[in-house]
Amino acid sequence: GASIVEVEEEIQRVVPVVEALAQENVIISIDTSQPRVIEAAVAAGAHIWNDVRALTRPGALEMAARLNIPVIIMHMRGEPTTMNQLDQYDNVIEDVINELQQRIQAALSAGIRQEHIIVDPGFGFAKNAQQNLTLLNALWRFTDLGYPVLSGLSRKRFVGEVLQGASADRRMVGSVTGHLLSLQQGASIVRVHDVKATVDAVRMWQAMLAAS
Repeated sequence: GASIVEVEEEIQRVVPVVEALAQENVIISIDTSQPRVIEAAVAAGAHIWNDVRALTRPGALEMAARLNIPVIIMHMRGEPTTMNQLDQYDNVIEDVINELQQRIQAALSAGIRQEHIIVDPGFGFAKNAQQNLTLLNALWRFTDLGYPVLSGLSRKRFVGEVLQGASADRRMVGSVTGHLLSLQQGASIVRVHDVKATVDAVRMWQAMLAAS
């Protein structure tokens, strides 16, 4: 239900933040679907394009190819205002994989380099709680696509539903658990709110693996 932000306003919001972060020698990912926004953000120092619309906006594929940067292709149906009515799947795992494959092929056909593609199953986007849990349980299937997998379930509504209606600020443990389960299944990137808690969990897991 979020209101639409015009391109010029989005640029005004994003670019100053990118310019400031670029001074800190960190990798910067920009969440936008607008080609002009990512163009301005990359000029300001951004490195990765994270597009919840999987490069479907006019000119997006061409812009990604021209900028020659990594792109995160996320699965979603419709728009944020309509996606909750579009969660009908024959088989949520197979359908999401197939729909991601279509966007991957479109990206490759547009000249986006294979090594620049990252996939995201889109937890919470056009998926109900049970479907999100089904995807989490089979996240390893997405590694078969042959690209790095991003898991972004942090504080999502379905985590709150599992935790008996926990509000967003009370979903840390559920989110950290979900991301650790994602990494154990082969995810390469997790998008988190609770950074330190997630890092601590990953360090424990890595220490356990190193000991064995």
